[in-house]
Amino acid sequence: MSKLSLIIKREYFAKVRNKSFVIMTFLSPFLMVGMIVLIAYLTKLNDNEKRIIAVLNESDFFANEFITSESTSFVKFRDITLQEAKDSTLNMGYYGLVYLPNESDLEKVSQRSFFYSKDAPSTNTLERLERIFKERLKQERLREFGISASEYAEMDSTYELNISTFDGEHNLKGINEIKAIIGGGFGYLIMIFIIIYGGFVMRSVIEEKTSRIIEVIISSVKPFQLMLGKIIGTSLAGITQFGIWIVSGGVLLIVSMAIFNIDPADLSSGGSGPGMGAAQNPIMASADSDMILYAQEIMDIPWVLLVFFFLIYFILGYLIYSSIYAAIGAAVDNETDTQQFIFPIILPLMLAIYVGFFSVFSNPHGPIAVGFSLFPLTSPIVMLMRLPGGIGEGGVPIWQLVSSILILIFTFIGIVWLAAKIYRVGILMYGKRPSYKELLKWLKY
Repeated sequence: MSKLSLIIKREYFAKVRNKSFVIMTFLSPFLMVGMIVLIAYLTKLNDNEKRIIAVLNESDFFANEFITSESTSFVKFRDITLQEAKDSTLNMGYYGLVYLPNESDLEKVSQRSFFYSKDAPSTNTLERLERIFKERLKQERLREFGISASEYAEMDSTYELNISTFDGEHNLKGINEIKAIIGGGFGYLIMIFIIIYGGFVMRSVIEEKTSRIIEVIISSVKPFQLMLGKIIGTSLAGITQFGIWIVSGGVLLIVSMAIFNIDPADLSSGGSGPGMGAAQNPIMASADSDMILYAQEIMDIPWVLLVFFFLIYFILGYLIYSSIYAAIGAAVDNETDTQQFIFPIILPLMLAIYVGFFSVFSNPHGPIAVGFSLFPLTSPIVMLMRLPGGIGEGGVPIWQLVSSILILIFTFIGIVWLAAKIYRVGILMYGKRPSYKELLKWLKY
């Protein structure tokens, strides 16, 4: 064990003292936060841009439908021709011109109306304008059936079905998806860590193998100890780097948001569309009243248990995959030869993210979600997507959680044993590009 600890220390300090490692450790938070702040700042500038749209209404309809909002202003032209309206719109630098022809029928007005602009208009602008025509046509048709404006407003009000548990507790729509996204964030961290630092283990093995240093090291250390020391040492260096990134990145993000006066809540809220302010106010008020309930549900997530099991799945998942990366590094002579082996490793991680999201969103306790949360190559990600829903009654059954961890442990032991056999043979093999058939032969030695 003393040799193993020496190998771990050697790998750890070799990584953290590397110039590129130090530079990226302290530079990456600035790059990541800078990108986030830049996107947020540009989004804020884009949302603050107010578009001015001219309206030439020659019909007897749409008298008060074009209402100025925070994102769009309407300027109404009167007693001028269409060509004069186009020229005025271009000369004044307006975003576009809405033209409503002189027709006696509202449906004909809508069919023959045009929106003129210098360039192709944005989809959001078109959707807002089309919504105005759609609402006006709906009102007119209902009026023909004898339905008043107040009756229409009452009929057009939104409806949400009340949901509750059998115990009488209030349920919230979409809370399962929010919890799955939170768990998926933890799972995504695991996937990124495995890909980045598993690659470090593989490259470290290739470098020592190609420099022939391994021939000296292997004379005094067992291949299994060397492989395990590399995995643990590299993972500790990675954890150190990740910890610095999280702390420094969080501080930088908070400071940057304060300096540039960026409110994260503003980034997800678009401006209200033209003519839609009155209709959306009740919805927005209802959404605001539910925010406290959503916040309470998020606070009720077993965060301590979630972080605890994140560490367990993180360690076990990384050890499994890094063992495979180490075996690949021992089997090849250069990084180019690793390409045929890398995709089969990344494929289960990709499946865990995408299939996991689809299955956990729709049915967190369905057979697909349960199967992927038990399969050892995908369970570190999919099980973390299910855990925010709780453990035990109503959440992940305890037997599934325990079974998943036990399967991971036994899988880790098995894969380390297999990887050690490949590592033992491949670490001294030079000048030959191995195939899958060749690797199977090495397992029999």
